[in-house]
Amino acid sequence: MQNQPPIQNQPPIQNQPPIRQPASELLPVRSTRSYIGIGANIGFSGGDTALAESAFTIFSKIGLTKNFSFRPAAILSDNAVFLLPVTFDFPIQPVTEFEEQQINFIPYVGVGAAISTSEDSTVGFLVTGGVDVPLSTEFTATAGLNVGFLEETDVGLVLGIGYNF
Repeated sequence: MQNQPPIQNQPPIQNQPPIRQPASELLPVRSTRSYIGIGANIGFSGGDTALAESAFTIFSKIGLTKNFSFRPAAILSDNAVFLLPVTFDFPIQPVTEFEEQQINFIPYVGVGAAISTSEDSTVGFLVTGGVDVPLSTEFTATAGLNVGFLEETDVGLVLGIGYNF
């Protein structure tokens, strides 16, 4: 038999996580957050629907998947316009100095239908795009440009704040 070196008893190596300090006071926000909110529509075209006028707006975002959302809205004036778009959300995930991901804003684009309740009640194609800015775990600010192809091309900018659920 050959001489074998003695076996040394070594303590097992333990994988301990590194000590981490908080990266900032802002909390990470999920990209699939849903909300309901109120705001204002600012019209930019000469159409005869509420989308083309200054009006009160009630809106919502319902997260369907990680990147797809349903964003219904009602723009209320003399004549209401209902917006029914499905959007693709692009969560921007910057990395903090401790390699924690944190979402600061979420741009989106989408298409859907615009339904006008004016005298002729028309249904048209809708193109939308905008950005959500999480303010806290309870509130999200949003800005969205909507282009409705109804009897005329109506353009409106919705600015508002939503309550997250």
